[in-house]
Amino acid sequence: MNESEDTRLQDFIRDVVRADLASGKVKGVVTRFPPEPNGYLHIGHAKSIVLNFGIAEEFGGRCHLRFDDTNPAKEEQEYINSIKEDVRWLGYEWGADLYHTSDYFETLFEWAVHLINHGKAYVDDSPAEEIRKMRGTLTQPGKNSPCRDRSVQENLDLFTAMRAGEFAEGSRVLRAKIDMASGNINLRDPVIYRILHASHPRTGDKWHIYPTYDFAHGQSDAIEHVTHSLCTLEFADHRPLYEWFIDNLPVPARPRQYEFSRLNISHTVLSKRRLIQLVNEGHVSGWDDPRMPTISGLRRRGYPPAAIRDFVRRVGITKSDNVIEMALLEHCARENLNRNAPRRMAVLNPLKVVIENYPEGPGEELEAVNNPQDESAGTRMVPFSREIYIERGDFMEEPPRKFFRLGPGREVRLRYAYFITCVGVIKDESGEVTELRCTYDPATRGGDAPDGRKVRGTIHWVSAAHAITGQVRLYEHLFTDVEPGAGGDMLDDLNPDSLKLLENARLEPSLSKSKSGAPVQFERQGYFTRDPDSSAEKPVFNRTVALRDSWAKIQKKN
Repeated sequence: MNESEDTRLQDFIRDVVRADLASGKVKGVVTRFPPEPNGYLHIGHAKSIVLNFGIAEEFGGRCHLRFDDTNPAKEEQEYINSIKEDVRWLGYEWGADLYHTSDYFETLFEWAVHLINHGKAYVDDSPAEEIRKMRGTLTQPGKNSPCRDRSVQENLDLFTAMRAGEFAEGSRVLRAKIDMASGNINLRDPVIYRILHASHPRTGDKWHIYPTYDFAHGQSDAIEHVTHSLCTLEFADHRPLYEWFIDNLPVPARPRQYEFSRLNISHTVLSKRRLIQLVNEGHVSGWDDPRMPTISGLRRRGYPPAAIRDFVRRVGITKSDNVIEMALLEHCARENLNRNAPRRMAVLNPLKVVIENYPEGPGEELEAVNNPQDESAGTRMVPFSREIYIERGDFMEEPPRKFFRLGPGREVRLRYAYFITCVGVIKDESGEVTELRCTYDPATRGGDAPDGRKVRGTIHWVSAAHAITGQVRLYEHLFTDVEPGAGGDMLDDLNPDSLKLLENARLEPSLSKSKSGAPVQFERQGYFTRDPDSSAEKPVFNRTVALRDSWAKIQKKN
């Protein structure tokens, strides 16, 4: 954690941890982040990462990274690698505490046998649909399976045969024997093992049965002596089952589960199923598409990890579900980048300007500030010449009263350079403006006019002779609706303008040396980062966020 970040956070989970330490209930804090390696992490996972690793740091404990690799049919090494990279990028390390649920497969199997031996688990060969029906509804109790009263020996024989791969996939399951009349459906004889004839990335073909999350999760916590098992609210109804297993198995520790609200953000989806759909159907370019809410997508877009940590802390840890405005995440990025991103000039939609009274030749170099928020960042030299590019939007032939930029006969300041006045407009056959003719006042170099005259507008520019050409990608929300898919299909809410490509942006020459992923502010444009798609001949820049802060406006209204 950065030393400047507030470590004295207050929330109900930290209150529990403080009380447990003060009372001696726990000697040290152990948390865990248990991702399932069947997809890329997203901003919702960042909340759990920051909470679990953050609490471990704050209270001098440790946080385990544990891969919940209990479904080999959907798990890939690619996802494991990306998860590790994302956690490290967010600023956290797990050291020696890297675990996999598959590390415990033998122990979990023995504990399942323990339940069978004590008459608390049985093999059910009812069809999956029939098992679902037997579980009942929220208002009707479940019904006992005809397999529920099998003898211990028969269950042991069947379960052993399941492990040996003697039965077809899906033909049998092992269920815990709890209470089919329970008001909590999760306690109505839940499935704890199923048959899967799938090769596992770590155990190969050794196993033909795999534990369910509900069975493996709490027992893995106990094996690792986790003290505080932190889950999102949808697992609150699973807590009685979590505790039932702890009570009925010879586990070496007794972890406690605590639930907090999951993160919901406007204009995006965080369901892994929906994110997979977006990727597989080609609505985005991949998991790391900068429009995706994945951590890899946010990284590629240029979001600083410190800004994501700041966002999570501002959202807070509560038990109340709500939708957080995407504008808050953007605000956190903007605050961070304003302090840390160097300034450069880039013209995204160029219009050529010829300064008629400026000497022909190589031009000159002018001093420009790297970051007005950080004096230690110093200055740089930028080339200036007779021909420059300005933004097409900074000129109007018939400017309205409050347009303070360039127009016929109007004078403006070129940032770090001179006052120029428009004296001519050149158009093509269609009437589109293709070039401006201007004059400059050499006495205004880098400052004000000696005669005291003022100009209302300051615009940026790049030297035509020295600029490099690049592609700029402007991103907007991937979805137009605040809650995509709330009224039907999420694809109906896809934003057709979520990506705009500008192929011929003219960039300050120093940007040719920028590093992939390094932040930069294009003056008057927004914050950007160089994309890995860049080549030596043509750099590509992604806009992280615009300069305009919509969150500040939201806060002002409230």
